[in-house]
Amino acid sequence: MTDTLDGVIIGSGHNSLACAVHLAAKGWKIGVFERAHTPGGAVKSGEYTLPGFRHDWAAMNLSLFAGSPFFKEYGDRLGKHGLAFAPASDCFSSVFPDGTWLGISNDLETTARRIEAISGQDAETWRRLSADFPGRAETLFALLGSPAKKRAFAHILFKEWRRSGTGGLLDLSRFLLASPRDWLNETFVSPKVRALLAAWGMHLDFGPDISGGALFPYLEGMANQAFGMVLGQGGADTIVKAMVSLIEAQGGSVTCNADVARVIVENGAAQGIELSDGRKVMARKAVIANVAPQALLKLAGDTGNTRYDNGLKKSAHAPGTMMIHLAMDALPDWSAGTDLKTFAYVHLAPHLDQMARTYAQAQAGLLPDEPVIVCGQPTAIDPSRAPEGKHVLWLQVRMAPGIIKGDAAGSISATSWPEAAEPFAERALDILERYAPGTRAKILGRHIVSPADLEADNPNLVGGDQICGSHHLTQHFLFRPVLGFADGSTPVGNLFHTGAAVWPGAGTGAGPGYLLARKLAG
Repeated sequence: MTDTLDGVIIGSGHNSLACAVHLAAKGWKIGVFERAHTPGGAVKSGEYTLPGFRHDWAAMNLSLFAGSPFFKEYGDRLGKHGLAFAPASDCFSSVFPDGTWLGISNDLETTARRIEAISGQDAETWRRLSADFPGRAETLFALLGSPAKKRAFAHILFKEWRRSGTGGLLDLSRFLLASPRDWLNETFVSPKVRALLAAWGMHLDFGPDISGGALFPYLEGMANQAFGMVLGQGGADTIVKAMVSLIEAQGGSVTCNADVARVIVENGAAQGIELSDGRKVMARKAVIANVAPQALLKLAGDTGNTRYDNGLKKSAHAPGTMMIHLAMDALPDWSAGTDLKTFAYVHLAPHLDQMARTYAQAQAGLLPDEPVIVCGQPTAIDPSRAPEGKHVLWLQVRMAPGIIKGDAAGSISATSWPEAAEPFAERALDILERYAPGTRAKILGRHIVSPADLEADNPNLVGGDQICGSHHLTQHFLFRPVLGFADGSTPVGNLFHTGAAVWPGAGTGAGPGYLLARKLAG
């Protein structure tokens, strides 16, 4: 049996769905094919511990989606198909070994007063950065949201030169090349303010000393200050459900349990796909693959462009992540203060040096002796995710090696994730218990997802890499995934690449999918 569509999309991550929404709105007959039994890729939610407790599998923060050009165009329509957000005014925080904490809320003076208690100089710097943010954000968001073409970037940088002069343009260039530590050390006095912001680099692939990483702590700090944080009402999968519904309403389809075996390539162009059950689906205009770089070659074969093929084969992945989903009788009792119970995120990453050590250990294949813990408290923002009076915790353990070569602490002998997952999770819970004594006693149910489990569920997350490829400068901007192909094109006619592996990369902003859809259909 053979079907024919205008466009065929492999994988149902949020970039695929955003791409399908736009193409269907432009009149394309679109089909999305997903190997898993539910759509969404890393953006999905479910009852992974106990009935009535809804957990976000991987992605939780939807701020990038809510602020994206895609949402600006389709937000009203998605709202009619069930999309609902849960805004957080207390966004993120960090706890420290001396029993103190520091957090960013979207009220400027509230945040500034917290910083002022540590450093008056840093409080004034924070106010200045916040005042300057709208002007700088215009250029940064334009860069991050533009097609990855030299002309597009040159136009944006020319506008910046017209606005701030040669000195301002050089300052921007220097900032984009800076490591988190470089920028934080020259901007803030307090080690606690530096650690508070540096933790955001660890959400991507930026230990404190990695060039190009300063952008992310800056943007997260300023954007959360300016706009707050946004979670999904009932779960992050609210965006997935709404997009699937809108695609279907526009005449498209999303088919799960549909494993794509290969891309059909004839005469140098993609003609369609073949599923593992032998069914073929032909495409009149485009085959779009939302896959990790190496997987594209497995599906389509060598493209005939040696530089492109080698670029995909050599694409480097970030360290992995372990997820721990907890059903809770109550939120943690944070030693640093009860105010922490209102925050969406609490970071357990108290020092830049500790983060740098954790990153280096994971890169070396070692289980870190003190991993960075991101403690998400979604039910503090959205109580609907748990039975009345109960809660869920969303723990990301960063960084973790995809392939284990040893244990930095010397206490875990296992070198495979089925055996190492439990003791490594216990190490993470020990750290949480240190900052919030009694948390273990509140756990009603738990589900550990190792880096290997993440990859088994979604092959795009190679080694548990949730961002589908390092964002270091050699794999970012015009180089993501390969120079000359950052716009989603490939050397094969009618075959296109999207998802976090393609510019502008990871995050819930749907930029790769939306930019590609606009390239294809206007």
